[in-house]
Amino acid sequence: MRKVRVGLLGFGTVGSGTAKILLENKDILMARLGAELELKWIGDLDIETDRGVAVDKGLLTTDANRILTDPEVDIIVELVGGYEPAKGFILSAIENGKHVVTANKALLAAYGEEIFSAATKRGVEIGFEASVGGGIPLLRSIKEGLVSNRIQGLFGILNGTSNYILTKMTDEGKPFSEVLKEAQDLGYAEADPTFDVEGVDAAHKLTILLSIAYGVPIDFNSVYTEGISKITPLDITFMKEFGYRIKLLAISKDDGDSIEARVHPTLIPEGSLLANVNAAYNALYIMGDAVGSVMFYGPGAGMMPTGSAVVSDLVDVARNILSGATGRVPYFGYQTADVRPRPIKPPSELYAKYYFRVSAHDRPGVLSKISGILGDNDISIESVHQKGRDLVGAVPIVMITHEAHEAAVCAALSRIDELDVVRDKTVMIRIEDWS
Repeated sequence: MRKVRVGLLGFGTVGSGTAKILLENKDILMARLGAELELKWIGDLDIETDRGVAVDKGLLTTDANRILTDPEVDIIVELVGGYEPAKGFILSAIENGKHVVTANKALLAAYGEEIFSAATKRGVEIGFEASVGGGIPLLRSIKEGLVSNRIQGLFGILNGTSNYILTKMTDEGKPFSEVLKEAQDLGYAEADPTFDVEGVDAAHKLTILLSIAYGVPIDFNSVYTEGISKITPLDITFMKEFGYRIKLLAISKDDGDSIEARVHPTLIPEGSLLANVNAAYNALYIMGDAVGSVMFYGPGAGMMPTGSAVVSDLVDVARNILSGATGRVPYFGYQTADVRPRPIKPPSELYAKYYFRVSAHDRPGVLSKISGILGDNDISIESVHQKGRDLVGAVPIVMITHEAHEAAVCAALSRIDELDVVRDKTVMIRIEDWS
């Protein structure tokens, strides 16, 4: 039986899961592929630590170049993470005529154009299913399962750490800092959680999804990004009263001439499917013109779920190698000539509903002043709650607006915050009012 040989770079959490699946599920993979996926090398700087995976010590090496230049290796799996040396490893693998599988969403979001261009010139495959959604088969589902659809919208919970934090804050009323510490103690959050809680990780993933959904070049810098570190239990309590839950959403919509691409805290109806995706789980809600609305749900990270996605790419690439059909499915699902830039709509041009919380001094006429400014900017109020005075004499005024132009919202809030009766900067959170 023919063999397809694999060189694995990175023997951390996902690398260990990948090796475990390749070794323990060898028979079922062989039955489905019709060939043996042979794990020939595992490269890592640390080859002494026990990863809980029984591997032949002869597979282990600290010399990445030994793997990258081995003429018998067909596919290189890059699970080192980060920008360098991962980028160098991938480009070296491509130069040596080897196919590549990676889970490195940050690298692809930042340097994807360079990597995919090099792979196209060399005629090799790049598999990156594991870069978005962990074990959820999102990318292949869009590229192949939904190939007949114009994608009208994407709404994703794409970062498990942020979703875990917001779930705990919502269910237990704890502040952000306390829940973040718990998430770090449990291993859900890194020591430096910036990429997770400030929306950067979700923006990396949305960048990749945009290319597959709309056939646009990778452009991470065009994605508007806002995190969850300023969300408070007070606001979560008010949101519940209006019938909403808060999620860090990655959002894209096809607006015809332009595309929306944004990551930010978002209120969604508490009865919607996405509102009930909790803890560290991920989900992607897709609107297609033919299929309607579908949702994918599951573990977005972890040793075995992400390893599962890596191995699915290995099998896909191996099938192409065996059939001599490299390039059968384009990297983004679009032919290279049809990958074209489209304008990304800036946040100032958005139309949405909004949640406001104004912290005002308890004086007569405050609400009328605020309402007047909103009216001057063509912003109408759908619902308003004025709460009791807090310990320092301020009154929270909480509003839900009808759909408004974000440029007008920003102008109105700037005027409201200048009022002598307003104590703190107004809290503003966007609403996606669908289910």
